[in-house]
Amino acid sequence: MLWMIFYNIILYPIFFFLILFISPFNKKMRLGFIGRLKSIKELKVFMKHTDLDTDIYWFHAASLGEYEQIKPVLAGLKEVEPNSKSIVSFFSPSGYNYVNDQNIDCKIYLPFDFFWVINRCLKIVNPKKLIFAAYDVWPNLIWRAKNLNIHTTLFAARFSSNTSKLFPFIKNFYKNVYASFSAIYTITKSDNELLRLILQNSIKPTLRVLGNPRYDEVKIKADSFTIERTKSVLQRPKALLVGSIHIEDENIIMNSIVSLMKELNDLSLIWAYHEPKNRYLDSAETFFRSKDFSVERLSKTNPDKLKARVCLVDSIGQLANLYWYGQIAYIGGGFSTGVHNVMEPAIARLPIFFGPRYNNSNEAEELIIDGGGFNIDSGTDLYLGVKKLFDIKTEFIKSSYASTNVVHRNLGSSTRVVRNIIHD
Repeated sequence: MLWMIFYNIILYPIFFFLILFISPFNKKMRLGFIGRLKSIKELKVFMKHTDLDTDIYWFHAASLGEYEQIKPVLAGLKEVEPNSKSIVSFFSPSGYNYVNDQNIDCKIYLPFDFFWVINRCLKIVNPKKLIFAAYDVWPNLIWRAKNLNIHTTLFAARFSSNTSKLFPFIKNFYKNVYASFSAIYTITKSDNELLRLILQNSIKPTLRVLGNPRYDEVKIKADSFTIERTKSVLQRPKALLVGSIHIEDENIIMNSIVSLMKELNDLSLIWAYHEPKNRYLDSAETFFRSKDFSVERLSKTNPDKLKARVCLVDSIGQLANLYWYGQIAYIGGGFSTGVHNVMEPAIARLPIFFGPRYNNSNEAEELIIDGGGFNIDSGTDLYLGVKKLFDIKTEFIKSSYASTNVVHRNLGSSTRVVRNIIHD
């Protein structure tokens, strides 16, 4: 009760007014804020056209990346219970705006996590189960669901060894939140052990180690994309794929990549920002042209017809396929908020480089252990690492195989998650 009062009177109001203050100056926050104002109305419209005895599963994902974990689970659930309905809520516009899945019956922004708003939403929908992916848990949504006897599940849960959730004051808060779940499925045994440290002696939810469904999703995508998939990675164009780049990555690696391209005359570059804003693209084009490289944008050509040394990816949703047109990948985020999706280049058989902030990614850690992934601390590290792989083919092939093996070794999680969601 004490934590509920603290969260509702202090923590969430501070968060709410901070978002309210920043929204006029930040498009993503503004879109999310406006979208949340419409969520209750959208739920009412959905329920008006839904039979009262229909089983409804409410999934929540922070953004597009977390939805990649939900997608195979949602598809599996629809196969087992075809008459059920699925609501999917998103916190970020990067999820809401770019997810278009036939298995979603209702797509909304996550409602504001005020007690009275959440209470109203849950009573409108009365879901059979409320299912969270990865990390984006909202206390009032969890607490109120528990009070209404709505089963809550968190899957693909991940806890790093240096998580702040183990700090004394913060730990007590999260102990209360996680103990309110009905079931929690972690990715690894290590995650499960850290979760038990947070929960301590509380009455625990059902705890299971079920892996990460995102591996299944990248495999599904790869199976549906057949161009060059049967070819050896060494038969592809000699291209470096730089995906999901932040400005912080750019500042570290850009000059080193130029040095690589000047030394390796047959090396081309496919460059994709995490958010392909025009000002980023224009700046990159000016920079690469100043280094005497030809530049073209992906919207003006096809991946298999690239003629320029540098291709700038100017739209979202292309990367999963583009990785099959190159030989080595650098994945962004490791010098800022945390490394992005490394599994899509892994299934495409690419050795993968990324920055030092990779503790958010169990997949990146596995890649390093197996030899398919490489952590860099500087542009020089990237230059030397890429050059070594291009110079020594045995090392290249070994790394390529290790990268893909990480994905194949972890397949099957979505089936396990679906089975346990239904039966727990």
